[in-house]
Amino acid sequence: MPKLTDFTRFADAQAHASSAALWELFDGDRERLNIAHECITRHADGSGRAAVRIAHADGRDEILSFDEIAAGAARFAHWLERNGIEPGDRIAFMLEPSLPFYVSLFGAMMRGAISVPLFTLFGLDGLRLRVDDCEPALLVTNREKAEIADQVEGLRVVVADDGLMDELASLPSTYETTTRANDLAVFQYTSGTTRELPAAVKHTHRALVTLMFAALYGTGIRPGDEFFCPSSPAWGHGLWHGTLAPLALGVTTGTFAGRFDAVRLMQAMQDFGITNMSAAATHYRMMRTSGQGGDFRFAINKLSYTGEPIDPPTLEFIDQTFGVPACSMYGTTEIGVVLVNYPGADDFSVKPGSLGKPVPGLKLQVQRADGSPTDPGEVGELMLWRRDGWETTKDLAKIDEDGYFYHAGRADDVIISAGWTMSAVEIENTLLKHPDVKEAAVIGVPDETRGQVVKAFIVSDRAPDDAYAEELQVFTRDRLARHEYPRHVEFVDALPKTPAGKVHRKKLRDREAAAATTA
Repeated sequence: MPKLTDFTRFADAQAHASSAALWELFDGDRERLNIAHECITRHADGSGRAAVRIAHADGRDEILSFDEIAAGAARFAHWLERNGIEPGDRIAFMLEPSLPFYVSLFGAMMRGAISVPLFTLFGLDGLRLRVDDCEPALLVTNREKAEIADQVEGLRVVVADDGLMDELASLPSTYETTTRANDLAVFQYTSGTTRELPAAVKHTHRALVTLMFAALYGTGIRPGDEFFCPSSPAWGHGLWHGTLAPLALGVTTGTFAGRFDAVRLMQAMQDFGITNMSAAATHYRMMRTSGQGGDFRFAINKLSYTGEPIDPPTLEFIDQTFGVPACSMYGTTEIGVVLVNYPGADDFSVKPGSLGKPVPGLKLQVQRADGSPTDPGEVGELMLWRRDGWETTKDLAKIDEDGYFYHAGRADDVIISAGWTMSAVEIENTLLKHPDVKEAAVIGVPDETRGQVVKAFIVSDRAPDDAYAEELQVFTRDRLARHEYPRHVEFVDALPKTPAGKVHRKKLRDREAAAATTA
């Protein structure tokens, strides 16, 4: 009997994808399921087959097998039990991809505890806010970060050093899991500022099954792929799509550890023979601006990206360098992935810049403020049908005549000037077509006459002056509309980014508001 992994075409996805078909990919059922078993233990067959390839920033390659991770996670589960950790307790860990990271991630879930991955670049305030929110029984981290973690009152800190690994080595290498499918498994924090803590998104073990729609049709992953995802597994994309989804299918995945470097990533893609990669838009942009894409040989046949739209120059770089289309996959930590481009489907046309079409079984619509559907090309709010009602994604979008969706920015990134509604993303993409512009961010700023006007923040190696600013204004106006251009241009050394690498427009808006108040 064929499984969903046997089908690659768009038509087959529409015909065969169903909840029942998803469950056939797993050992567990709707009653009992454990993510650690599905991703690691059932694939640990004694062969030493690679589970994770880690490209370290310092040039080292590290390969961890299913057998090695399964044994380590089981020992960590026993260690947790001996140390009084009960099912339902939260276990936080702040580690770069490494054996201790995967041992902690899966060992906690084997025990029935809840894994809470935390970004390794959090400072004291960022860490304290998340610890206060989820109240972990302990935090596993490295010695350097332990110096910060020890300052959080009442937090039990465990250093993942050789001493801990030696202690684990004496414990049994198997562990019997007893979790139910609806037991909580992961608390996932979205990327935000330390002053504005997003609530943790709480995932059950069953979430792994739902995830597979996005994996099969968003990243196009199938058994036999050599997969890689450079996004940090502290965030949703790196954890769910870069780690759990491929491992659940028995696919060897790859990841990046340490300070990101685009050239190091391309070296790893070549050395590992990567055929399928899913990354953030920023990763592709950084590969383009490195200027060294032509120095490597690639075996890529499927590419996907998420996080934000990719600008046209980077899309052109991808076409020239990899020879396959860049397939957007759109979603949020809260709602999951809902729009995909079906990588690897020979009967699906990928439209450059498009978010694609809905995941099988989902219904999305772009709506006006009154709830009516927009016409093709008209910008509105992207809505998802869920639980007998429309739920907002908090994003703007538009559709075309063929039913493809296009991102038009966050709902709070819309700029209304003298009655004209403009998309920050559309203006940014136009600015990025200028050969001297490396990065661009656009926001609306107050204007006494027009209500708001567009202000652009530009990163460029070219010397800034009034003539350059006027050139960018004319460049944008000529390509969009007479009213749709940045009336203010500021040249900056760098743009603020979220920890996940997205442009942090809110920080720019806050900075402008503070400057206006001071003035």
